[in-house]
Amino acid sequence: MTSVVPPTTARRRATGTLKPPVRTGVRLVGTGLARTLLSLRVEGAEHIPADGPVILAGNHSGILDGPLVFFVSPRPVRLLTKAEVFVGGWARACGWLGLIPVHRGQADRAALQAGLAHLADGGALGVFPEGTRGTGALDQVADGVAYLALRSGAPVVPIAVTGTLAALPRGKKVPVWRAPVRVVFGPPVTVQPTGDPRARSTVRAAAEQLRLALVAHLRSTTEENP
Repeated sequence: MTSVVPPTTARRRATGTLKPPVRTGVRLVGTGLARTLLSLRVEGAEHIPADGPVILAGNHSGILDGPLVFFVSPRPVRLLTKAEVFVGGWARACGWLGLIPVHRGQADRAALQAGLAHLADGGALGVFPEGTRGTGALDQVADGVAYLALRSGAPVVPIAVTGTLAALPRGKKVPVWRAPVRVVFGPPVTVQPTGDPRARSTVRAAAEQLRLALVAHLRSTTEENP
């Protein structure tokens, strides 16, 4: 008798393959729309290395955070994205854009391996290490981003995204016209392992290193524009 995986536990994945022309077009159109609808400021793009592996890690308080980073990053970036998005036709479209599904609330080895493979190819990988939308204050950071940094040796560029929750409050479908939003990239951070990079304690310590670096960048950004 064939077992059936319940829809709630079925693993969701990208069913389409990356299409660079589609990704480029979406990035151009998305950036244009964002700059038209919002009062958008993008700063610190020079901190992102022009080539080679890099992890972009930012705070997460609004639904616009991921799309904005995807649109305005000076380099095409593959984003780790919650698996719930990968449904029906969206699963194919997400694949065309190079998004990587992450099944939250568990150690998603497939997502981590896909991220490592992309970094090994010299790509840019985007992560929101809080794991889900919250206050955006980076009170905690998941170990996954530290694991990726330790295993790949890639620098981590902190991102501070501010104003997105006010620009598109929960339950709203249309952004507030010309709401002020900032996306600020900071200087790269290199994780310094404190022990065996394969040990859970080392990964946890590295995650705390990154959390403190991300918090410092976020605070410096908000202090500039209280």
